[in-house]
Amino acid sequence: MILTIIEKTKKKIWVQIFIIYTRFLLGGVFVFASIIKIKGLRFTSESGEGMPINSVLHFFETLYQSGLNWQFLGWSQLIAGFLLMTQRYAKLGTLVFFPIILNIFFITLSIDFHATLIVTTLMMLANVVLVGWHWNAYRILINQQFVAEEYHPLIQSKTWEITGLVLFIFTSTYRIIYNEYDGFLWFSVSVLIGLVGFLVGLKNHRSIGV
Repeated sequence: MILTIIEKTKKKIWVQIFIIYTRFLLGGVFVFASIIKIKGLRFTSESGEGMPINSVLHFFETLYQSGLNWQFLGWSQLIAGFLLMTQRYAKLGTLVFFPIILNIFFITLSIDFHATLIVTTLMMLANVVLVGWHWNAYRILINQQFVAEEYHPLIQSKTWEITGLVLFIFTSTYRIIYNEYDGFLWFSVSVLIGLVGFLVGLKNHRSIGV
């Protein structure tokens, strides 16, 4: 009975749109955080070399000083975020994203990151929801039969792929150009792009009378 309720819920258009924007949000956060690592710069504004060994600043300094590993983490986040934002490759992106966010979650659980733990917990739970959402496709990984999904025509619109690409280009370009950033500006513009994408998708859906 529970499985039946889940399957019925997944067919609701507002739930499918929620999943799309969850991918945008998770992917955007990872892309935003990845560029500074790829550029080989510190994630924090100051060195944590002289801080206590169990402090957040010292931890970030250790990662930064690791060099290649720091950039590898950045590239991993960039790829996972990009795959999620494309929508087309979201199933793969969800799997790539999971071990990264799980590792980050346990780091924030092990070291006193204060409110950051709330953020990483929510991101991990959102990723778990995405894994559950795509479970019918992942079944083949454990030698079970693939189950096709039914999606509303609005969800199959190319608008979401285009919106994801615009969000990716904006976020990555902003972080490439500016080392010092305004998080509120980035988030506000991203919300605006997402809103425009939603309105365009809705308009196209109504224009074809589906």
